[in-house]
Amino acid sequence: MLPAVRSRLCCARSRRGQRTLSLFSSSGPSNWNKVVSDAEKIVGYPTSFMSLRCLLSDELSNVAMHVRKLAGTQHPLLNTARGFVYDSRNNLQMRGLVVLLLSKAAGPSHQASSLLPQDMVSGIYPSQRNLAEITELIHTAFLVHRGIVDLKEWTLSDGPLKDMQFGNKMAVLSGDFLLANACTGLAQLNNTKVVELISSAIGDLVQGIYYENANNSEEKNLSSGVDVVAWEEQAFLSHGALLAKSCQAAMELAEHDKEAQRLAYKYGKHLSLGHNLNSDLQPFVKSSMTEPMLFSLTSAPVMFHRQLVGQERWHQQLQQAKTLRNQLDYSKLLAAVKSEKGVSSAVDLCCYHSNKALEAIQAFPSSEARSALENIASAITKF
Repeated sequence: MLPAVRSRLCCARSRRGQRTLSLFSSSGPSNWNKVVSDAEKIVGYPTSFMSLRCLLSDELSNVAMHVRKLAGTQHPLLNTARGFVYDSRNNLQMRGLVVLLLSKAAGPSHQASSLLPQDMVSGIYPSQRNLAEITELIHTAFLVHRGIVDLKEWTLSDGPLKDMQFGNKMAVLSGDFLLANACTGLAQLNNTKVVELISSAIGDLVQGIYYENANNSEEKNLSSGVDVVAWEEQAFLSHGALLAKSCQAAMELAEHDKEAQRLAYKYGKHLSLGHNLNSDLQPFVKSSMTEPMLFSLTSAPVMFHRQLVGQERWHQQLQQAKTLRNQLDYSKLLAAVKSEKGVSSAVDLCCYHSNKALEAIQAFPSSEARSALENIASAITKF
């Protein structure tokens, strides 16, 4: 499986001005950090560094020594590596934390024949903790793989070409190592349905990244129609499938019924879509006109804006935003999008997904874990 995944991922190059997949939460740092910190206390340990055991292995330690050669370049693998070390203002990956909280909120199944409540630690089965770590490893592997640079767009300011080529090799090697460890751990869970769920989530990720990169070229943006439904489907493949299916798998490991699995899947799906919308909205709610943030031309506010103004006017706005060097002036585009209702439409959709996640979690018994999940779902609507 790994060679096939890698060969398709190597097409997922980083491009200037396109969507980047952040390691960090995109909600307001102070509010989000408190929500996550409180939730981590409930599951018993800081899940922000759940992947650390694998990251500190001898194999990746050797890789890290080589990654130092990239110092002074603009290779994205450097920022990815820094993200695992520096965690002062933001919390790393939340997926494993959500899986653990859902496991604790659901508790033991009354129908479980082979599982004993005394096997649980802090209300969570060991297999569910292993699943949470596997989920984080898969997410981390894809973050690293997506740090591969499109060398056709390389410039001297990025760094020596030889170093950029070396960085790409390190990204492939490191991502493959993490993904291999995740697959090994998945097999050790000894649950066929869970293996099928997580394997399909990996396939969804690859498909989502492929579509994302196929749709991200400027030529595509100039000529294609706009479809918010298609955007949401792609966002689910790229960002939501792994969390949704991991939440469902956590219920399967505890032998919960299909209804509990459906609700867990629903929570994970809507939470991840809301989180993705929050991320897309950040440049539009945080930027000042003097220092605008870069944003993707396929982000949710832009897609809504294009739908509202129509393709002809959108083409005009793109042309008006081009500089003498035929590059886009993002401050002009930002002003154009903010002048219409694209931003408010994306905010409304974010709130919708937050409410659907809250609706799903209400079926679970009242507990600290459920309250934490409610707080997380509410936090994605804070900008």
